[in-house]
Amino acid sequence: MADVSVLEVLLYGETIGTLTRVAGDRNLFAFNEAYIDNVDRPVLGLAFKDQFGELITDHRTTQTRLMPFFSNLLPEGRLRDYLAERAGVNPEREFSLLWVLGRDLPGAVTVRPADGEAWPPDAGRALDDEERAAREARAMRFSLAGVQLKFSAVTDATGGLTIPASGAGGSWIIKFPSEKYNGVPENEYSMMTLARLVGMNVPAVELINTESIAGVPNELASLEGQALAIERFDRLSDGTAVHIEDFAQIFGIYPADKYKRASAVNIARVIATESDDDDVREFVRRLTFNTLIGNADMHVKNWSVYYPDRQTARLAPAYDFVSTIAYPGLDDKQAALKFSRTKRFDAFDVDELEHLAGRAGLPAKMVVDTAKATVEAFRQVWGAEHKHLPLHRDVIAAIKRQLGRVPLSS
Repeated sequence: MADVSVLEVLLYGETIGTLTRVAGDRNLFAFNEAYIDNVDRPVLGLAFKDQFGELITDHRTTQTRLMPFFSNLLPEGRLRDYLAERAGVNPEREFSLLWVLGRDLPGAVTVRPADGEAWPPDAGRALDDEERAAREARAMRFSLAGVQLKFSAVTDATGGLTIPASGAGGSWIIKFPSEKYNGVPENEYSMMTLARLVGMNVPAVELINTESIAGVPNELASLEGQALAIERFDRLSDGTAVHIEDFAQIFGIYPADKYKRASAVNIARVIATESDDDDVREFVRRLTFNTLIGNADMHVKNWSVYYPDRQTARLAPAYDFVSTIAYPGLDDKQAALKFSRTKRFDAFDVDELEHLAGRAGLPAKMVVDTAKATVEAFRQVWGAEHKHLPLHRDVIAAIKRQLGRVPLSS
């Protein structure tokens, strides 16, 4: 491994800083002077602002992992292992993994080698030209955060979806069927559809047959059934990137801790500070909705902000809404994060919402009224639509039980 390697960090195509790896696999991020001096600079992330709103320019060195903002741009679990294996890099060495995947990242950040070197040096040995070319040809050069097997896709001339050979450049995300749980794409499609009908900001979603998707890697061609296609809200129709960051990035939490060290109160405080009452109400709607459907996986990486004007953080459109309580082996009694004092679904009541509002500095009446209105809207939409959605009967039964369990819906 080279003693020093440098990656340029770009935001909206402009270099704003560098990631440097030095001996011992130690990594350091630094902003460049032009970005620091720019009073109208676009926001990279809320974690880079101090309590007075000033840019933080002193960052700790990290070992093997990158600092949380960049670590959270990378996939987790099977998707990380899959992309790392194709590229021939160690999935634990995040600098090298970001080097490979940095062409197409969530939001408006991209990464490229500062010296133009095409491929990261391997640990302990140099790659010859043939091996380097083979790795580069096999690699998929994109990253989508999370553990689920998913790819970026483009719309082809016939209106279908194609996964590019490089994996980069798509305006849709395709989520493949789970190998462990049945009907996950159908479940998410249905929950996202219900959320839109209840009045939430939801991107376009479609169910498509896996065999109709072009460009699926050969080793995944055996996956059958329905896949979920979601339009990327961090890409405009002309391909322009819209910057986003999830709340793990905002709170400086590594992906492994996405169920820890934060609560709905913490998220609400950020939204109230950075955005407006409309986004606070949208936050309450989503919190209530995901409690009603029994989504026990709404961790901090499933909440994000985005920057339509490049400087003001707004609550990003909804994603990853799944009723998890119907699946065996998963928790069916509590949420991923505390509401205020508790995670328990059967304690989501007016008192808990008022406590959340008090701790987050929000008007209690606004929070409670929004939650109650969401319950009423959900009951109407659920009653009219659930039989027409592609939901397994176990999911329907689980949500009906959940509606009887949550005090606010009683």
